[in-house]
Amino acid sequence: MNFTGKRFVTSESVTEGHPDKVCDQISDAVLDEIMRKDPAGRVACETFITRGMVVVGGEITTKTYVDIDTLARQVIKEIGYTHSKYGFNHETCAVINVIGRQSPDIAQGVDVGGAGDQGLMVGYATDETPELMPLPLMLAQKLAMRLSEVRKKNILPYLGPDGKSQVTVEYRDGKPARIETIVISSQHTEEILDKSGRQITERSRKEIIDAVIMHIVDKRMIDKNTKFLINPTGKFVVGGPQSDTGVTGRKIIVDTYGGAAPHGGGAFSGKDPTKVDRSAAYMARCAAKNIVAAKLAKECTVQVAYAIGVAEPVGLYVDTHGTGVIADEKLGSIIRSTFDFTPKGIIKNLKLRAPVFRKTAAYGHFGRSGFEWEKTDAVEILKKKAAGAPKTKCACCP
Repeated sequence: MNFTGKRFVTSESVTEGHPDKVCDQISDAVLDEIMRKDPAGRVACETFITRGMVVVGGEITTKTYVDIDTLARQVIKEIGYTHSKYGFNHETCAVINVIGRQSPDIAQGVDVGGAGDQGLMVGYATDETPELMPLPLMLAQKLAMRLSEVRKKNILPYLGPDGKSQVTVEYRDGKPARIETIVISSQHTEEILDKSGRQITERSRKEIIDAVIMHIVDKRMIDKNTKFLINPTGKFVVGGPQSDTGVTGRKIIVDTYGGAAPHGGGAFSGKDPTKVDRSAAYMARCAAKNIVAAKLAKECTVQVAYAIGVAEPVGLYVDTHGTGVIADEKLGSIIRSTFDFTPKGIIKNLKLRAPVFRKTAAYGHFGRSGFEWEKTDAVEILKKKAAGAPKTKCACCP
């Protein structure tokens, strides 16, 4: 992040048991099942969850059959809602299927290779972490993953599936210097409440700090002024769909860059790759990450825009925030000549007709290995293309 002086940046994450993330995972499980059996299927699947009920809807066109009831219950079971003590049970909840077909007006533009919607998508990368992602978000995601791990491994058996993390990092002259605050809110059973029944015990608070926070965070980033807020309301017994509704696509900042970069507005989960608000965001991340990995910039934002039914982007813009070694305009031209941003090109190069989507639906779509868009195999090509361009003096250099 290219700025001088002191600044605080905050990002949050949620566990896979958060109601919104339950919905994302059900929607992407439906998508994966269709991609597995009918890679040409068209999917726009959204899920709504509330107390004792799951509603799966949207527009799907496919030659195969998906047992929505069984699939939704299996996802909920794997997340951990298997007992009434968590306020939701995969066996007893109602599952309602209200899926229709894709509009033929949209299909006629997509069938010939055009974008499945209009809009703008953003990709981002920064060299402040090994994943080339913003540090506050990476810490928040890893803390949320650790919450799930200590629950599933019975390290902290009193934790429930629902949970949140939040991290505030202090930056000095654009570099992470220390952690100001860490917030952990995790659903739990009543066994760790104190005698008042209004607060978790100090012992359980310390167990969460030791098993979750200290397991993830670099101790050099913590000082005497760092604040740990563990279930700051006092308790979190009632959680999951019992306490809050969930909807697919409501955690778009958690899914991307934690607020460190702009967001085009479109959500990802439940959408097949002809929907460029998902697939083009993946390609934009791939381009930005390769630019930073090639050391052509310390920070890079790639914005791409489409018109519905049109294959080629109507615009592609690059901003290296003053850190680029060549002009942003030149980098934009290099990106367009290196990466195929047509829907067909994105689908082919990122292998998006495979059932790879459910594993993106919790803990972020970026910054984790195993995804084609996280590979940096275009680095050498980018370096060669940039070699002859006039060099600029980046704002972060003396």
